[in-house]
Amino acid sequence: MDCYDSPALWDLAFSDETKPEADFLQQVLAHYLKRTTASVLEIGCGGGRQVVEMARRGFDVTAFDLSSVCVAETRRQLKRRKLAATVLQADMADFQLPQQFDLAHCLVNTFRHLITEDAARLHLQSVARSLRPGGLYVLGFHLLPPDALELDCERWTILHGKRRVTTTVRVLDFSRKTRLETVRFSLKVTAPAGVVRLSSDHQLRIYRAHQFRTLLRTVPEFQLLDVYDFCYELSESFPLNDQLGDAVFILQKQ
Repeated sequence: MDCYDSPALWDLAFSDETKPEADFLQQVLAHYLKRTTASVLEIGCGGGRQVVEMARRGFDVTAFDLSSVCVAETRRQLKRRKLAATVLQADMADFQLPQQFDLAHCLVNTFRHLITEDAARLHLQSVARSLRPGGLYVLGFHLLPPDALELDCERWTILHGKRRVTTTVRVLDFSRKTRLETVRFSLKVTAPAGVVRLSSDHQLRIYRAHQFRTLLRTVPEFQLLDVYDFCYELSESFPLNDQLGDAVFILQKQ
C-alpha cells in the first residue's frame, strides 16, 4: 500500500509534531503581525492533522492537497469533530484561490516535492498571490549541509492509543548534479487487529542554503525575515548558511 493512499495512518507518523507546529504558527502571528486571530492557508494538508488543530483553535482555515483521498480524509476528520474549514483539491505548483490570507504554511518537506526550479518559483509566486500585503509564509524543509551523508536512513516510533507506528525514511538514490534524491517512506502500523505496512518512493529536490537564496531572489514578492529550525523556538533564530539542516523560513509578502 502507498503511504499517501492512507493519509490517516500517514498523519499518525507525524502526530507528535502537530501541537508544536500549531503553537509556533500562533507565536509567529503574534510576533510578526501582532495578531491572535487570522485567516490561515495550509498547503499540502495530507490527512488534515494540522487543519483540525488550527480549526479547533478558532482560526479561519483553508487548506488544499493534490490528492483527492487526502481532501476526503481531511473533510471526514473535520466533520467527525464538528469543526469548520474549507478544504480543496489543488496543485501546489501553480494555484489560484478566490481570497487572500494573513498566513500560509507548508511544513515537513512538502515543498521539496517540487522537483524543478520552475515549479518551485511558480509555487512561491502562487503563495504570494494568495497572501495579503504584509502576509506571512511559514515554509519548512530540510537543507543539505555540505558534510551530510548522501545515502541515509532515519527511523522513529510513536504510540497512539493501542497502535504503534514505526516510520522509516531511507534515501535510495542521490545526485548533487541533478539536485534530486529518491526517498522511500515506509510505515509499519501495529494494532490489535494486525499489522499494516505502507511504502512510497518519491523524488525530492535538494537545496543547499545558497541555492534557496538564489531561488528567493527570483521571487521579489517575498522578503526573508527570519530562519528557525524544527525545534520551533521563536526565541532562537539562525543565519541561513551551510550549518543549518532543518530550516523553517518566515517570508513576508511585500
